Order: sequence, then structure tokens, then C-alpha cells
Amino acid sequence: MPHQIQNVLVTGVAGFIGFHLSQKLAKEGFNVIGIDNVNDYYDVDLKEARLKILGDLEGYSFYKIDLNDVQLKSIFEKHSIDAVVNLAAQAGVRHSIEHPEDYVHSNIAGFVHLIEIAKNAKVKHFLYASSSSVYGANKDLPFEPSNSTDHPISLYAASKRSNELMAHSYSALFDLPVTGLRFFSVYGPYGRPDMALFKFTKAIIEGESMDVYNYGKMQRSFTYVDDICESIFRLITKVPQKSKDWDGLDRRPDKSFAPFRIFNIGNDDVVDLNYYVELIEKKLDKKATINYLPMQPGDVAASKPSLEELVEQIDYRPTTIIEEGINNFIDWYLEYYQP
Repeated sequence: MPHQIQNVLVTGVAGFIGFHLSQKLAKEGFNVIGIDNVNDYYDVDLKEARLKILGDLEGYSFYKIDLNDVQLKSIFEKHSIDAVVNLAAQAGVRHSIEHPEDYVHSNIAGFVHLIEIAKNAKVKHFLYASSSSVYGANKDLPFEPSNSTDHPISLYAASKRSNELMAHSYSALFDLPVTGLRFFSVYGPYGRPDMALFKFTKAIIEGESMDVYNYGKMQRSFTYVDDICESIFRLITKVPQKSKDWDGLDRRPDKSFAPFRIFNIGNDDVVDLNYYVELIEKKLDKKATINYLPMQPGDVAASKPSLEELVEQIDYRPTTIIEEGINNFIDWYLEYYQP
């Protein structure tokens, strides 16, 4: 189907969300231009497996390139990019504590390089992955996009908040339409090996003990990857407009006098971590050996998104129930790894 926005650059296309989103966009008739540096933060073979599947998509192109590469500009010129979905980033709250330089390179320097090129190319819409971690020490649940995000508790969170602030400056200075996507605990098939569901499933299958922090007293908005992709797909053609009622007195961070918006994208049916583990045990028909530990630095005990503005904008809310999502992931895991 034809779109006003047709050629979409997806960064981090070998990553978990980028892989699924590219399939969704190609199915909906977009031309997907994917880039990824295919780094070794986690299993490169898993990334290559995703790329192999994407290679069969109609209207799909791939470039192995870093966000900071000077050749990035030529990709915009060659493909007449209409919109960007920036999913390339150094992920992981815990990794950021020990390797802060990785986050400055990818999440800050890489982001600036990308949005500068997008601005010069006059793209119609620049969307980028933020994170629920930007809410930091905020305990006012559910998290509203208008809540303060001035107290990050990890460098990862700070780097994502910096993306939101830089995006706003570009939107204000150059009239660049930008949309921030605050993801909440994404999971599903082909998920990242450093995420809880993957680590728990692997540990239970292999009979290894697994670490559960804050003694299991955690609540999360686990969001199935298909719901994330459906939300992004609907938002791509919802190009932000300037807020006429923004007067500088309210100063809410998710709207602006510029063409700038921020949305929560998550499941507002919050799940207790102990129940999460029980569901994995039930599906595998095997008990976990759990090593309960105190809270980790940079982590939060609970998160829950408010979705009112997302639903108002795209008439959709993430609804995949946790029982279905976990079963789908484990079915994939067993087929892919043949343990």
C-alpha cells in the first residue's frame, strides 16, 4: 500500500526490536533500509540469524555500518529516506555501570550524528527509542509521559533522556518532527540473551541457579514485541504537530511548541516477578533454583505506564497477556536452540 512515508531507515535492524519491526513494516508495504554494526555485546550468531530472515523481505536493504560512520549520509541520499526509526543503541542498565564509554559512543555521539544527517535530509519523521528507565527514582505510578525525568539512576537512563533532550533541540531549531518511544520491558521470540526471560529460561532448562533481585519483590510492565511493533507502525505516519496550547507555563516534557512528542509504549497490566518465574516453570514443567539477592544498583522495584495519550493518538494499546507471550518465547527458544 502506498504511504506518504515510504522509505524507512531502521537502525539496529539486527537487534531484537529492529528485527521484528522491519518484518512488520515490510509486510505493511514500506521499503525498509536497515543498518546495524552487528557488535558482540551479545551472541552475534543470533543477530546473523535475524539478518538472514530479513534478507528475504521485499523492499529491504541492509548496510553493516555504525551510527558514527561518515558513510551514513550516503545511505540517506541513495534511498531518499522519508522517516527514521532509531533503535540502535548500547543497551543494558548493568553494563552501563562498568562500561560508560560504550553509551557515550552509541547513545549520545551516534544519536547526534544520525539526527544531524536526518535534519539535513529533511526527513518527514524521526522516531527514536527511549526507555522507561528515564523515570528513574520516580515512584508515582503509573508513569505519565508528563512526569519529571530529572533523576536517572543509571548512565543508560541518562543517555536515553539525553536523546529526548537533543531531539527536542533539533525539533525546536529546525522544525524536525520527532517522536520519542519510551519502551517498557520488551520480550518475545528472538529476544536478547541478557534479558530476564531469556536468562531464566536458559537457567531452568540447564538446571543452573538463577539470580532474582530484590528478593523477587519486583513488578514490571512486560510488553510483547508484536505490541511494540504495532504501536511504532501506527505512529510512523502520525507526524507530530506543534502544540498550540503549550505556553511555557505547564512545561510538560512530552509536548512542546515544536513538532515533538513522547509516548509510553508498554503493557499496563503489571506482572509480579515471582509470578513471571512461575509461568516459565509451568511451561517448561521444571522448577527453578533461585538465588534471591538484594536490589541491584540502577534498578527499580516497579514500573507501570500510563497509556492514555498513546491510545488517543493511535487507537491501540499493548494487550498481549503475559501467559501467551511467555509461551510463545519458550516455544521459539526450544525450537531455535534444541536444548
